Amino acid sequence: MKASAIIVAAGSGVRLGHSTPKAFVPLGGAPLLSYSLEALAHVDGIGEAIITLPSGMESAARTEIRRAGLDLPVKLTPGGAERQDSVRIALALTSALAEIVVVHDAARPFATSANFAGVIAAAARAGAAIAAIPLADTLKQVSEPNLIVGTVPRAGLWLAQTPQAFRRDLLIEAHRRALAAGIVATDDADLVQRLGATVEVVAGATLNFKITTADDLAVAAAIVAARADRSAPSSSNR
Repeated sequence: MKASAIIVAAGSGVRLGHSTPKAFVPLGGAPLLSYSLEALAHVDGIGEAIITLPSGMESAARTEIRRAGLDLPVKLTPGGAERQDSVRIALALTSALAEIVVVHDAARPFATSANFAGVIAAAARAGAAIAAIPLADTLKQVSEPNLIVGTVPRAGLWLAQTPQAFRRDLLIEAHRRALAAGIVATDDADLVQRLGATVEVVAGATLNFKITTADDLAVAAAIVAARADRSAPSSSNR
């Protein structure tokens, strides 16, 4: 088995204004989770998937797995209190035969199969890789009460995304040490770097943004609608 995929889908939808767990909030008529599953279904070299879920969402997840045509073994597991906990739980369920583990947040529905394949290939070569894009906006340092105290040069600054891929042994050790030391990080690359390992950057995409707020969801819905309009046959072809 070449690679295992972890899809982190255990978050709540509170900040979206939904009572539905975030990964199951509808976007263009399908849950957010379905978009990541469809992308994953077209990635060569994935031997299994582990999906972390909120309690009680297993049946809904199975429905989306079938709908996406994800023809590989899938393990479903309850997530942890924090994202890092969820990844560690899923990591323990990956096959020992997997050389690479790729981790992706279901809250990023526009990641493509090429994004997955790119970080997997880079991790196979370099040991660790993430999708990221260069920072385009001017970055200000602000103190209380909302006063600018400096401008941070943006040269060399990138916005980290998922998917992120790592040698399985490297990621396991990174999470083991983080748990023992009480270290909490916002992404797995940070934990891996703390081991002294290098992490390669693979070009991500501006559209591969994370849906966190209701405004993010509205933008995503507009993108899906625009794509549907472009793919619909014109009246002249009907």
